[in-house]
Amino acid sequence: MKASRILAMMHDAIIAAASFLLAIWLRLGEEQWHLAQPYLIYGTWLFTLVCVSVCASMRLYRGLWRYASMQDMVALVKAVTLSILIFALLMFFINHLKNVPRSLFFINWMLLLVLLGAPRFIYRALHDGTLPWRVQTGGAPKIPVLLIGAGDHAEQFIRDMERGRHSLFIAVALVDDDPRQKGRTIRGVPILGATDALPSIVRRLEREGERPQKLILTDDRAAGETVRELLEMADRLGIPLARLPSLSAFKSGVSDRLEVRPIAVEDLLGRSQNVLDRDAMRALVEGRTVLITGAGGTIGAELTRQIACFNPAGLILVELSEFNLYQIERELKAARPDLPLTVIIGDVRDLRHIDGIFRVHKPALVFHAAAIKHVPMAEANVEEAILTNVFGTKSVAEACRKHGAGVMVMISTDKAVNPTNVMGASKRLAENFCQALGEAEHTGGTKFITVRFGNVLGSTGSVVPLFSEQLAAGGPITVTHPEMTRYFMTVREAVELVLQAAALGAATGRKECVFVLDMGRPVKIVDLATQMIKLAGLTPGEDIKIVFTGLRPGEKLYEELFHFSENAAKTECEGIFLASPRFTELSALKRLLEPLFAACSERKMPEALEMLKKLVPEFEHSPQYLHYLKALGQ
Repeated sequence: MKASRILAMMHDAIIAAASFLLAIWLRLGEEQWHLAQPYLIYGTWLFTLVCVSVCASMRLYRGLWRYASMQDMVALVKAVTLSILIFALLMFFINHLKNVPRSLFFINWMLLLVLLGAPRFIYRALHDGTLPWRVQTGGAPKIPVLLIGAGDHAEQFIRDMERGRHSLFIAVALVDDDPRQKGRTIRGVPILGATDALPSIVRRLEREGERPQKLILTDDRAAGETVRELLEMADRLGIPLARLPSLSAFKSGVSDRLEVRPIAVEDLLGRSQNVLDRDAMRALVEGRTVLITGAGGTIGAELTRQIACFNPAGLILVELSEFNLYQIERELKAARPDLPLTVIIGDVRDLRHIDGIFRVHKPALVFHAAAIKHVPMAEANVEEAILTNVFGTKSVAEACRKHGAGVMVMISTDKAVNPTNVMGASKRLAENFCQALGEAEHTGGTKFITVRFGNVLGSTGSVVPLFSEQLAAGGPITVTHPEMTRYFMTVREAVELVLQAAALGAATGRKECVFVLDMGRPVKIVDLATQMIKLAGLTPGEDIKIVFTGLRPGEKLYEELFHFSENAAKTECEGIFLASPRFTELSALKRLLEPLFAACSERKMPEALEMLKKLVPEFEHSPQYLHYLKALGQ
């Protein structure tokens, strides 16, 4: 037994004996003290033994006094009550409570509870430095901060900062938009008003010599629009804005602390977390063999991470990039060493190789994330984009059907709606093929699920990493057009919703489904660039310039999530819509795809483009691309 536990037991034994004697003295006094003489000695020993035994049996000595909490207090009340009841029962059997006042037990209960509880909480207060008479000495001056949001996170932060002299911050005030909170306090820190009163609150604190040097957002559920407004306000006040992590994101261990982190781009674009049916997601994956194509890409890698947490029977990762495959393999083996993992360098366009992989591994669930997705790159490599996005999808889909995969989930894009570029048109044609294949499956067979969403924040080739590089180089930041807007979503949220959509599609009786993720409100790219400059602590237009370069080949000013003929219907899961598919008869579509494949294989780009436009009638190349073709002499 540890020395600390032995000391705690000795402390409680002394306290129990003292509380029993003190209770007798308070009840009987000096005049009637002689009435207790017959049971004084054995009663003291018996009560002490009962108390220590009950406390030990209820595991009170496993807790640390420095972290004494209300939960410990409840346990202490239970232990003291049980000790008094057991002792009273034993005294009844020993001497029938002769000369033992009945009120003695109640007095003893109160004394024991106070004498056992007070040292524990005083010790914690001394350790935390929260006693009013304790003087803080030494250490660096604390940074005054103003907390936005008067909830559990704020209370946790204030309590955490009170512990010890080495904490970095001190909360001088809070603001909260709930009018009922104004005038109240949290652990002595006043709530001075709502967020729209921040400028006047900061001026007031400045007059009192407590101007905050940082604003800290404590609500982890704050929407992106709210964060953007706060960032603008903080910028006008000249005070940096930061935020706290989610309480559920803490590491394990009693020494964990709330660590302030800077506002990130994800915070500016984020929305409230949708409620997900994780049981349905687990039921879809658990015990099944899962194959992921493009497993080293942004979406594919996050799919592997999240799917691995649902205990699949095995994971088969197919990826063309050796380095990307090595990276995700190393990560998974470190995180899930017991997970059966197969890594395969493979090209989804290689029909024989894909067929062989399916024949050997027999996956029950397939996520097809392999694609050429960078718009200008696809415009410059038309044949490669069509071969990968259309015929790579075709080879995977036909292998699913041939080898009996239960579900195939194709990752699509908002650029497939009324496409103005090869990437979007090729993904629309891939959607069409999966829908036609699903429609042809009248009974049994594979369910084909398409999930369509917009830009993934921070993914390879996306605008955020580009802006970050340009910022690091001192600018300028290049934006193609002042009115350009895009939908954005974090990769984690996108993949969570992909899995949720897959679970929804697998549970339906339909053989084909097109799910569209709710991307929220579109974001102006120039606004995103401006906010990133501000997050870096710089002034847009002065420290870092924003330069407009003009639309690139294949780009359009805004993206759409639904075609006009697709009726969008809400699903039982918030954040996911169901679009009505647009069907083409499978055999006719296959006949039309044959000359397209031949044109791409023979590198006949003009012919391939003409055939793509016939197969995707809504495909209209942007004027920029037509100029691009003319410059190439096409």
